Amino acid sequence: MLKLTTAGESHGRALTAIIEGLPSNLKVEKEEIDYYLALRQSGYGRGARQKIESDRAEIVSGVRDKLTLGSPVCIVVENKDYKNWEEYMSPYGADVSKRRLTKVRPGHADLTGLFKYDQTDARNILERASARETAVRVAAGTIARMFLRELGVEVAGYVRSVESVSDEKEYTFDEIRAAKTSELFMPDRELCERAKKRIDEIKEAKDTAGGVIELHVKGMKSGFGSCMSYSEKLDAHLAGAIMSVQAIKGVEIGLGFEAARRPGSRVHDEIYYRDGNFFRKTNNAGGIEGGMSNGQEIVLRAAMKPIPTLMRGLDTVDFDTKEPCRAATERSDVCSVAACDVILESVVCFALAEKILQRLGGDNMREIKERWDKLPR
Repeated sequence: MLKLTTAGESHGRALTAIIEGLPSNLKVEKEEIDYYLALRQSGYGRGARQKIESDRAEIVSGVRDKLTLGSPVCIVVENKDYKNWEEYMSPYGADVSKRRLTKVRPGHADLTGLFKYDQTDARNILERASARETAVRVAAGTIARMFLRELGVEVAGYVRSVESVSDEKEYTFDEIRAAKTSELFMPDRELCERAKKRIDEIKEAKDTAGGVIELHVKGMKSGFGSCMSYSEKLDAHLAGAIMSVQAIKGVEIGLGFEAARRPGSRVHDEIYYRDGNFFRKTNNAGGIEGGMSNGQEIVLRAAMKPIPTLMRGLDTVDFDTKEPCRAATERSDVCSVAACDVILESVVCFALAEKILQRLGGDNMREIKERWDKLPR
């Protein structure tokens, strides 16, 4: 069973991912992991933290001569900013009176986490709840991406909207993949410039912006997931993986909520047969029917809320004094929708790898490829 465990705090020494259940003889390229780590740090509207960190992965176990061994793979991403925070964050003794946070921030885990974990300093909550944690999820997801590629499965995403600037056009898989060359990962360059202008306006107002990311999966064969055991539904598994990412507040598959506004005749994908093959002319289901992949492109959309740390602050209460105040401001982005696209691609890659290994089993890549090749399209 494929399993990912991450550890680390935003301003701690490092972030760590441990991947269990990877088959042996999967080729791992560190340069590709570093490429996606850098891509995660890019995008118009990012904050000062990205100028401090230049993420690189260190593989400390489970890989020899670029091939997995079948043992747990451990990846470490160092936090370069730790040298500025060691006095306050060291596990061996720290000045916890400094950098203490009690002006809890709306939209964050601060207040609920203080109660749940019996704390009085929200820093003990926010350091782990921070989206900085996703750096190692991108690293692990990139290894899953390499696994999928060996089977002919590819994942690509793009930014469909930034706040009120929305792209309603449909794109081919290759066009979506090429969107990474724009500053906001938007295929339409004119819309990208409009979105950048809107981000500038929002930054001037000391506010933040969210958006919608669309993901496509190409090459996934049919039958992954289940209609028999509802805990094993592929759409539920993918939606859960996407919702596990910080700031995601909604997921759609295929038509999503639009399906509720149409009659059934304009929703369900009619089935045809020609030359020995069943096929559909449309893909409103987004590649998943009855909780199982049906061989078509899987289409997913995710809604990312605006980043809850606003430089102008929001009304809140000081946890210590119980007096009204303005929320604390940590260093933050104005818009990180492009980064979120990279993160979501990574978690989807890992979730798909989980489902494939669950169904096919196998301890090495040769076994898995042989079993994959025997499956119908």
